[in-house]
Amino acid sequence: MQSAVMTKIESLYEEMVETRRHLHMYPELSHQEVETPAFIAERLEEMGVEVRRGVGGRGVVGYIRGGKPGKTIAFRADFDGLPIDDKKDVSYKSRVPGVMHACGHDGHTAGLLGFAKAMASIKDELPGTIVLIYQFGEELPPGGARGMIEDGCLDGVDLVFGAHIQSMMKNGRIFVRDGYLQAAEDAFKIIVKGYGTHGAEPHTGTDPILAASHIMIALQSIVSRNADPLKELVVSIGKFHAGDADNVIPSEAVMEGTIRVFDPALRKLANERVAAIAENVARAMGATAEVVIETGYDALWNHPEAMDIVRRGANEIVGEEHVIDIDPIMPVEDFAYYTQVKPGAYFFVGAKMAADSLSYPHHHENFDFNEQAMVLAAKVFAATYFKAQGL
Repeated sequence: MQSAVMTKIESLYEEMVETRRHLHMYPELSHQEVETPAFIAERLEEMGVEVRRGVGGRGVVGYIRGGKPGKTIAFRADFDGLPIDDKKDVSYKSRVPGVMHACGHDGHTAGLLGFAKAMASIKDELPGTIVLIYQFGEELPPGGARGMIEDGCLDGVDLVFGAHIQSMMKNGRIFVRDGYLQAAEDAFKIIVKGYGTHGAEPHTGTDPILAASHIMIALQSIVSRNADPLKELVVSIGKFHAGDADNVIPSEAVMEGTIRVFDPALRKLANERVAAIAENVARAMGATAEVVIETGYDALWNHPEAMDIVRRGANEIVGEEHVIDIDPIMPVEDFAYYTQVKPGAYFFVGAKMAADSLSYPHHHENFDFNEQAMVLAAKVFAATYFKAQGL
């Protein structure tokens, strides 16, 4: 049965490519997805899969109910695009100006549809139930995961798994990790207010640029002096704007940045220190600072027992030497909320293009990936399912 499934998945490669390229040409932004979930639901229904639409808002959930008793195993793919203009010179280039699949979500969806078709073709022989979670809005907090969970996508589920195609990781490899895999994120904005004046007469005003600059430097002390050096933490400023003329000291300066961290206590400390440093340094410079912190996604935790199931399944597909344990990374992922509710694991699938000149990082305007990775992801999902069922 297992070998037949793997053969079936391989035979679906061209179909996965066709699906992926259709989605790539017609991407939809986070929380604005209409055609994509409809497309997914229709494909599932064509396979004879039971479908729930509008789950948590724009999500789709499919159910493949096996003919034998067993566990209920969920697999998740996301399907939203990004506000980036596609610059690739390929036939399947995005046809939506300013929007593209620059993170591989089109491949996640196509791969999970291939997995679904292969499994649905032998559903009477399968134990338990397969739950197929197609999630909207991953790229933009508050994301789609929590809404789908609240709407019951994990009801009755014993284990949940997900995968992410990685364009800069070697093709044909599976990358795994127990415990924390991806960081938590909080975004902050610091609005520093002073008193504007002529640049030639700075003593008659209060310079918010100077105060903001001192704040930006002082924020670096959070990592170096407040955090345990054995725990990961990043505090970065990505945006700084003030003024419109070279000879005018403005009345306001605005900074925006990000906090990336794994440990919940350190996350709380970092938030508190950003606010305290901004407010007190501004005060010392004769200015004021308003700090707004928007809570982002939590850190993604892989349950070791669930990750072990993935490892054992992946070992059979690519060989133990190609299943690589990795360090945690700081980008975020709202799959985190699934493993807060149910035991589960998330892994990476190497998808680097054959030529280095064609390989670009995620969220790049020339992003693309090796489409064979969709077959590999589907196979590892299948192997994970069989291992989880004790087969």
